[in-house]
Amino acid sequence: MKRWSAWRYLWTAPDIRRKLLFTLLMLTIFRLASHVPVPGVNREALKSILEGGGAGGTLVNLLDLLSGGTVSNFSVLAMGVYPYITAQIILQLLIPIIPALQKKMRDDPREGQKWQEKWTYILAVPMAALNAIGQVNIFSSFAGMPIIENFGFSGEKLLPSLTIIFTMTAGTMFAIWLGELISEYGIKKQGLSLIIFSGIVANVPSNIFQLMQDQEQRWFFLALLILFTTLVIFAIVIVQQGRRHVPVMYPGRRVGNRMSMPVKGTLPLMVNMAGMIPLIFAQSLLTFPAIIASFFAQTQVSWVRAGAESVQRMFGGQSTVYWIMFFLMVVGFTFFYTDVLFAQQNYGDNLKKVGAQIPGVSRGAPTQKYLTKVLRRITLPGAVFLGIIAILPWLIGLIFPLGQSSGLLLVSSAGLLIVVGVVRDTFFNIEAELKLHGYDDALLVR
Repeated sequence: MKRWSAWRYLWTAPDIRRKLLFTLLMLTIFRLASHVPVPGVNREALKSILEGGGAGGTLVNLLDLLSGGTVSNFSVLAMGVYPYITAQIILQLLIPIIPALQKKMRDDPREGQKWQEKWTYILAVPMAALNAIGQVNIFSSFAGMPIIENFGFSGEKLLPSLTIIFTMTAGTMFAIWLGELISEYGIKKQGLSLIIFSGIVANVPSNIFQLMQDQEQRWFFLALLILFTTLVIFAIVIVQQGRRHVPVMYPGRRVGNRMSMPVKGTLPLMVNMAGMIPLIFAQSLLTFPAIIASFFAQTQVSWVRAGAESVQRMFGGQSTVYWIMFFLMVVGFTFFYTDVLFAQQNYGDNLKKVGAQIPGVSRGAPTQKYLTKVLRRITLPGAVFLGIIAILPWLIGLIFPLGQSSGLLLVSSAGLLIVVGVVRDTFFNIEAELKLHGYDDALLVR
């Protein structure tokens, strides 16, 4: 009762209640806007892609996940915050490559962070426009018919097409704006992830309904999948919470004429620092060959058509080779992205500036090298676990006759990572808000 008694203060504390209500209002606006379709969308063509599987279904499901469930409606928010995420990833990868950017982030991390955020917003606009054009063209290619009638850049098609591009770009920036409002005024510091989270959770009832419609032993499979999903979530929580605490000695402080003793501390290194980004990298790259092959699948040249169909089968999520490559690429990208993020944080110089030192390790570059070695060692189990989570639908599909088409884990493996991460972070933020307003555990004992 002592633990749960804290949660009643969520509604009685005016500041926290206001943040909760504001967050719910923004999420409600997002969900309502996600049902506003792009003018002229062909529902039958969109339905054929979603139910067709293969490369097209794999890509659409990925985009549907990142957009918060808006692609399935092809709404004005059909791209969600995906262009912003893409722009963010591009800048994060460019910083360690370009010396000038690396120097900017190292000399003044706070100003460097502001610069990165500003250019992420700027880069998100052209990325959204390009994504809008690509999304319409690729979906039309997958469906074998125009997803939007009269879309093109010639003659009378130009003005309606520009209107659609502007509308979808504005929808993306509107979704980003809602996420930023939640970050600034709501209960969650990372509002964009909460936007994606709301779309994933909103799709769970439809996945359950489809499961109940498709299976003869539906209640048995429903109970089994709920149990299995719970176990997977538990495993994700354990790995995501995993830390390696590296001992650090901080210098003592001068108090009057005396120096205090050095302070022992720890530097926590995460087992999985990359989150779900490696899954996005790997799935996007693996889907790309199938997308290219789809443009040649309708050709009249028999050997070209046969080759395109073979590529689609291999990279369309329907072959064992695809899932093995998916696992290996997720593991590889986890190490790569973790190294990029850790190099940007530059713990070696930061610890040196405050006079801190790891026992037995010299300050500066040797410290950074030592920490990188430790991080790579603990990243190995995290990367393997992330790879297993990525191919989990395929692994379970080999055991159970339920297959991969019915939402075996009720949400996708990447979706589970997002859900667990957002719920965990939100819980910690709420707990921090309670302590900030004086509702600490010691004060809750009445």
